[in-house]
Amino acid sequence: MQAASRESYAVATERLDTYARGAEPAKLSATGDDLGSVAALLRREPRLRRALSDPARSGEDRAALLGTLLGERVSADTRELLGVLVAGRWSAPSELLDATERLGVEALLASADRAGELGEVEDELFRFGQVVAADPGLSSVLADANSPLARRAELTGSLLSGKANPVTIRLVEMALAGFGGRSFSAGMTRLVELAADRRDRQVAYVTVAAPLADDEERRLGAKLAELYGREVTVKQTVDPAVLGGMSVQVGSDLYDGTILRQLTDTRNALAKR
Repeated sequence: MQAASRESYAVATERLDTYARGAEPAKLSATGDDLGSVAALLRREPRLRRALSDPARSGEDRAALLGTLLGERVSADTRELLGVLVAGRWSAPSELLDATERLGVEALLASADRAGELGEVEDELFRFGQVVAADPGLSSVLADANSPLARRAELTGSLLSGKANPVTIRLVEMALAGFGGRSFSAGMTRLVELAADRRDRQVAYVTVAAPLADDEERRLGAKLAELYGREVTVKQTVDPAVLGGMSVQVGSDLYDGTILRQLTDTRNALAKR
């Protein structure tokens, strides 16, 4: 987002955080669903996106327009949050869409947080992302934007029903819809990071040839926390192809100490002689 959009989104998230402190998890979850539905509406209606982000209209006028369109179809709390969001300044209509969608995600994460289940949701999102990545057929089906969203959502629902938190299932559906304009896999990764960020943690993606023992994972997390000045949650991926050692990615920082990387570097160095 550009500066003006970031400022507008920050005002809306501050209002959401204030609301979340006194709301029950179920109510927050319903608000997240409402915001997600409005984001879907904005995605389908580019003219509405333009009208609601038009700098020639006052913020109050734009908020009133959206309120009239939605009527009683969403809760009063959702209408208030959307009013704050739409009344802001937006650098582009697409940024209003992204902000509405992101605010819906934050409301769902806040509901899990209030229920004491946010860590569970974070882990479930990561694990499901791994399951999909390991199955080329499933990955292809879920990533197919030409396939009806409802059909793909029904498939993920059947896979996760009774096995995952309802918030996790809803967030997976948002990833299927192309959260933030991303692919399904990239959307899932971003959702994991947002869940961790809400717990004030950084995510470290660790690739190893064999699973780390619990104490090894704790020591690695502690070292990374010391390095980054923030708690770190370690997400392991086991890939025998790396042969040994480990690769660690934190944000844009990549530390690759795998045997595969060492062999590749040696091969490249020999090829240059």
